[in-house]
Amino acid sequence: MNTQNCYHCGLGIEKKDEVLFDDKHFCCLGCKTVYEIFSLNGLTDYYTFEKAPGATPQETNGKFDFLDNEGIVTRLLEFQEETTHIVSLYIPHIHCSSCIWILENLNRLCKGVRSSQVNFYEKKARIVFNPQEVTLKEIVLLLCAIGYEPYISLENYDAKKPPVSRELIYKLGVAFFCFGNVMLLSFPEYFEVEEYWLDNYRGFFRWLIFALALPSFLYSASGYYVSAYKSLRAGMLNIDVPIALGLVVMFVRSTVDIVFDLGQGFFDSLCGLVFFMLLGRLFQQKTYNFLSFERDFKSYFPIAVTKISNQAEASIPVYEVAVGDRLLIRNNELIPVDGILMSPEARIDYSFVTGESEPITRQSGNKIYAGGKYMGRMMEMEVLHTVSQSYLTQLWGNEVFSKTDKKDYKTLTDTISRYFTPVLLTIAFVSLAIWLFIDVHTAFNVFTAVLIVACPCALALSAPFTLGNILRIMGSRKLYLKNATVVERMAKADTIVFDKTGTITTNNKSEILYEGDFIDEKELAFIKSLLRGSNHPLSRRLYEHLPTANLFLVDDFKEVTGGGVQGYVHGFFIQIGSAKFVGADEENSLQTAVHVSFNRNWMGKYVFSNQYRTGLSTLFKELAKTHELKILSGDNKGERNVLQKLLPKGTELVFNQKPEQKLAYIEALQKRGKNVIMVGDGLNDAGALAQSNVGISVSENVNVFSPACDGILDATQFRKMGYFIKLSKNAVLTIKMSFTLSLLYNVVGLSFAVMGLLSPLFAAIIMPLSTVTIVSFVTLMSNYFARRSG
Repeated sequence: MNTQNCYHCGLGIEKKDEVLFDDKHFCCLGCKTVYEIFSLNGLTDYYTFEKAPGATPQETNGKFDFLDNEGIVTRLLEFQEETTHIVSLYIPHIHCSSCIWILENLNRLCKGVRSSQVNFYEKKARIVFNPQEVTLKEIVLLLCAIGYEPYISLENYDAKKPPVSRELIYKLGVAFFCFGNVMLLSFPEYFEVEEYWLDNYRGFFRWLIFALALPSFLYSASGYYVSAYKSLRAGMLNIDVPIALGLVVMFVRSTVDIVFDLGQGFFDSLCGLVFFMLLGRLFQQKTYNFLSFERDFKSYFPIAVTKISNQAEASIPVYEVAVGDRLLIRNNELIPVDGILMSPEARIDYSFVTGESEPITRQSGNKIYAGGKYMGRMMEMEVLHTVSQSYLTQLWGNEVFSKTDKKDYKTLTDTISRYFTPVLLTIAFVSLAIWLFIDVHTAFNVFTAVLIVACPCALALSAPFTLGNILRIMGSRKLYLKNATVVERMAKADTIVFDKTGTITTNNKSEILYEGDFIDEKELAFIKSLLRGSNHPLSRRLYEHLPTANLFLVDDFKEVTGGGVQGYVHGFFIQIGSAKFVGADEENSLQTAVHVSFNRNWMGKYVFSNQYRTGLSTLFKELAKTHELKILSGDNKGERNVLQKLLPKGTELVFNQKPEQKLAYIEALQKRGKNVIMVGDGLNDAGALAQSNVGISVSENVNVFSPACDGILDATQFRKMGYFIKLSKNAVLTIKMSFTLSLLYNVVGLSFAVMGLLSPLFAAIIMPLSTVTIVSFVTLMSNYFARRSG
């Protein structure tokens, strides 16, 4: 008997079809060709991650000829520039670490591909490629050739709400049909009808029940077998292993009963079990999709854009941008929508989107894309499409901007689920062994009931539903978090570091006094023209403070982080910023001031009276009870006395900190074992925000987007920081309570199952009920804590 398996895909090989190459056996020329491709490109490590991970490549026969149509390709692309295109492709075959490895090394198979990133859970590959070297069609055909054919459906491309799998609906329908008919045909067995039934039809109906149970066992439950097989092949134990094992045991036991006329078997329980488990899975998928859709739609970022209308500038929410609007984009602002460049020229950094750090230059009339960061004095653009919040969410969550330690964070579910399946299998097999010596018939009932009643679905859903609801609640209160793990990290924090300017101080108009040489109206217009392109909190406050004027064109605009801005206006070289930046004498004054120089001659300075946010003192007193508090500022220590009176004793105040010093300060705290929340304005604090365990950017009314942060807080909700931290702690408490409830359910259910008092069918019925209970519990508790904390 031939037991040889294909080296590439693992399928059994018929002797007549066997292909030998490089001392390896392949089931067809397609698999051999894929191996050759990997060999020639030094990618044979693909086979070291998992044994036979590949799929047999299928013939395309012109299937993707529609990708020759430029209009269709444009619709599929996420990003389109002369030398850079980006596309996300759904690839159903992605199933293991080898798939991730080969797809993320696609650039070694095709020189036109710059990079590719796999989203394992969504089975998607995001591919960045150069259209001058390779076309989308060529990439798709290459994927098909190596066994990773993408699924491309233009019909569903623009759908916002993720659909429920049709295959799941079909399987559920088959399972329901089989369950209903098997139950109906089993009634004579239930009521122990004898005589005519016994003599003539019992055997026939038992085999009919067997036939009706086959579609449910082989088709409807197939997903559990595939998942369990892949898990075991990868050397892991996922939650589908005990379920698949229980189904197989029930089927074999029932078949033996019928073949040897020992009884009617458990086909009714088997079909009922499959039906109720699929019903639970449908409920889970629909609820997940609802949460995913709701978050994608509701979690718009609290950023605004500057709209130009009748020569007047006004900040409007980003989600109110309409097609045809004229927008003003300042230095370091994110371009929130696709549009047409109206300014003569613009330099745009698309590294947020493509990972390429080299800025590109666009000319007036060129199309520019959402996600780019503008670099220069300012530019104007006309909107082509309204903002895509799902695209901004995807951009924000790009792994390129996640620190390794944040990506590797282990959640509560990860910690518990690692031990769940091994413990469950141990209990099941021990119970089976014991009952085999007592009652063989009951032994298999006990074994199956144990595997089913302890299904960890409820356990696995506790954290996602709790955190999903908390994300929604926080979003409705204007704190927008990047993902669910941020909630857990917030709850663990013991130290909070605040930036000063633009974070604990407000950017609203406050008293600003000028000291220095006289500046006339025209020179004030020069200053305002230069400030117009800056997003620094002091620049924005001064810009709004200066009188309305006709603005001038700025040449060679430059903004130096931690220093100031400079450029040529009407032939004058103007610098605005710190004393050192403009070349003035270092002063001993402890005031917060912005200095101005014309043609390297110091003119004077604008002195700011800091206006602290409403409720700051109360907030710090609340936070000081549970956290270490620190102020980290780039300004001088002129505000020390004011802050010492305003803030609780023990609050550490550190001044004159450059951006790199802020980052080093956070690192030093972490080396001492502290879990740090950094709260900044997202401008000079990007490094510190990225380094911290949780980085929160406070957003006023400007479009400054920092992928380095984990959350964006609307400035109007700053005083509620304590509420959000308390809510995150209560979220973790809710998860632990739901874990306890789920484990208690499992203990009680297992107790009855081990004693032989619980049938497999009843176990299958209460399994989805336990899921509903857990979801309802965590939703109610998280809503209760949200109201109580507020």
